[in-house]
Amino acid sequence: MKILRVALDVPLDTLFDYSAADQDDIAIGDRVLVSFGRRQMVGVVAEIAGHSDLSPGRIKPVLQVFRDTPPLAEEIFRLLRFCADYYHHPLGEVILNALPVPLRQTRPVARAKPTGYRLTEAGLALETDALPARAIVKRKLLKSLKQAGTLARGDIAALSQSALQAIKEFIAQGWAEESDDVAISAPTPACRVGTLFVPTRCTEITPAWAQRRAHPTNLTPAQEQAVAAILSGQDQFQVWLLYGITGSGKTEVYLQVIAQVLQRGGQALVLVPEINLTPQLESRFRARFPDTCQAGLHSRLSTGERLRNWSLAQSGQAQIVLGTRLALFTPMPKLKLIVVDEEHDASFKQQDGLRYSARDMAVARGKQAGTPVILGSATPALETWYNASIGRYRMLELPARAVAEAALPAIHCIDISRAKLADGLSDSLIDALRVRLERGEQSLVFINRRGFAPVMRCGQCGWVSTCHRCSSRLVVHLREKRLRCHHCGHESRIPPTCPDCGNADLAPLGQGTQRLEDTLGSLFPTARILRVDRDSTRRKQALPEMLERIHAAEVDIVIGTQLLAKGHDFKKLTLVGVVNADGALYSADFRASERLFAQLMQVAGRAGRDTLPGEVLIQTQFPTHPQFQALIKHDYPGFAETMLTERKQAEFPPYCHQALLRAEAPQIETALAFLRKAQAVAPRDFDVSLFDPVPAQMARLAGMERAHLLVQAASRGALQAFLGAWNKALFGLGGSVRWSLDVDPLEF
Repeated sequence: MKILRVALDVPLDTLFDYSAADQDDIAIGDRVLVSFGRRQMVGVVAEIAGHSDLSPGRIKPVLQVFRDTPPLAEEIFRLLRFCADYYHHPLGEVILNALPVPLRQTRPVARAKPTGYRLTEAGLALETDALPARAIVKRKLLKSLKQAGTLARGDIAALSQSALQAIKEFIAQGWAEESDDVAISAPTPACRVGTLFVPTRCTEITPAWAQRRAHPTNLTPAQEQAVAAILSGQDQFQVWLLYGITGSGKTEVYLQVIAQVLQRGGQALVLVPEINLTPQLESRFRARFPDTCQAGLHSRLSTGERLRNWSLAQSGQAQIVLGTRLALFTPMPKLKLIVVDEEHDASFKQQDGLRYSARDMAVARGKQAGTPVILGSATPALETWYNASIGRYRMLELPARAVAEAALPAIHCIDISRAKLADGLSDSLIDALRVRLERGEQSLVFINRRGFAPVMRCGQCGWVSTCHRCSSRLVVHLREKRLRCHHCGHESRIPPTCPDCGNADLAPLGQGTQRLEDTLGSLFPTARILRVDRDSTRRKQALPEMLERIHAAEVDIVIGTQLLAKGHDFKKLTLVGVVNADGALYSADFRASERLFAQLMQVAGRAGRDTLPGEVLIQTQFPTHPQFQALIKHDYPGFAETMLTERKQAEFPPYCHQALLRAEAPQIETALAFLRKAQAVAPRDFDVSLFDPVPAQMARLAGMERAHLLVQAASRGALQAFLGAWNKALFGLGGSVRWSLDVDPLEF
């Protein structure tokens, strides 16, 4: 009898013993169905042993071994173990949550073929000119079907919003029919990101695509040096910091290196911080590698799409995997390159459950696999910059924009400490917007605050709209006549009178994207104004459509939040105006200045990326602040050195290593009492500092009171050793408090 030690998705830091017959062909990494308490669960075999500490009568047999997918490879299993150990999180939760949802379910996965479409004989005989000239989508669909033979439903949907309706009309006319065999034949784009396909057909793709790819752009000398340096060590682990100013062509460096990796039969993993950046990168990768099997992995995919793409990567058929942080744990047997774009972005750190950093785990995965890792950014995280400065990472610099005629935008600060503002806009910014309108150029007004106004206020008694579930204000959404919490989602109607004093004169206070849209609409009534924020882009295709309008010069003024702060390349955009830039200067978070600098540098980089000169106007009450002075000079290295000096004096990361024990409960005293108990059971023979428990910066979130306890150590090894011993004691405390360890925290 074999003893299987199975990892289960439960909040217990242990494996569970089950039995299996000796003749059963079971391997580490196999998914199994087991009985756990009164329910059945899916687990993953983590160890196989010959005996158990439990008595034979207490050991249950496995109910089923799933054969619908191969077992998790040793490489990805080692990464998940390391992740669980480093973040002190139960191994079962780490492993199971790294799998696509269908693989966590208690029934085998049905691998049905996706539906495709092909032309009938009548459709093949139909000439494009026979369709009306205004039937642009139908003409495009007919041409695509003739070229491809068979198209997947997802490929048809990608042609146009109305393409799926058009194929229905083709079927009604007898021009097309459904097909279960979605053929892939060169040079048709194969296995595109996020589309439906038959995975087995991807094996038809050979390295010959390398000779047929789209011609790359000419490289600058700095790009050539970067590509050559990375390729010189492509068979060994090395972390490269690709530090390039905005518009310097970091993506082109990725593409050049990936082309060489794929030519040698390897796979490349490309991580981006946000879903909104994936469509434009997908398009660029498809254009460069039109016949390459590519797979996208992010949260906007359906569960079926994610499983199919994950399976393609696991089988080695998908040569390029492009996704957000959840793509990090994708099995890739031929992985030869990892790219982390915009590596400084806080979105790479998971903020609930397993609180891992995808950037840091990407470095760990590269080390385990002996694979180069490229960290790209115009404003690297200070920890990354420090690692490059001490030689742990190797730095590659792109100091100039990739377009020869393009220069960095001129950055100016507008002193609004005494200026009279028109609904938050200075005369200087309004005049600059008017000039761009007259020239036919585009402008971006950046304000990282959606809604109409941050708060509703009573001028008589001082009442303000607050969320009863969070330590935050309810944001005014005037058009919907609602007050909304942007943290927990709670919303209510705007009251007709003050709830405290009955005053009917309630007024929105402050500025948001919706209010800015109204203000600019009244100032420039003939301008084509577009607001891009999380409210206006809720519909699935809304953001791509908006970006297309901007690229097509159908918009004069864009009002944007951080959705537009990075990655976008608008040729006609020459002015960026920044409103409400001073908020972060008041923050108690020691990383606030770093985040503000990165955000402003990124949004400034949207201006002047082509031949037209760019200008950036930042409204601030502190124009002489060192942070803004560094921005004006485009001097990230100087800013980074200043910040690192301050961090060293204060003994903040990267000059120390931190962990937070977080606790939440219905009452703040309950959470603090748990943390005091945790402090009392902490082992004393470790070189670490424990600080007293305190409420979190946002003490109340979604109805729960939150507090934390900070642990700090001079070395990572000392911190990890302490956490390993302390974690065992924490599990013994019991109680009704929800708690978690956050290693290398970004939020307090």
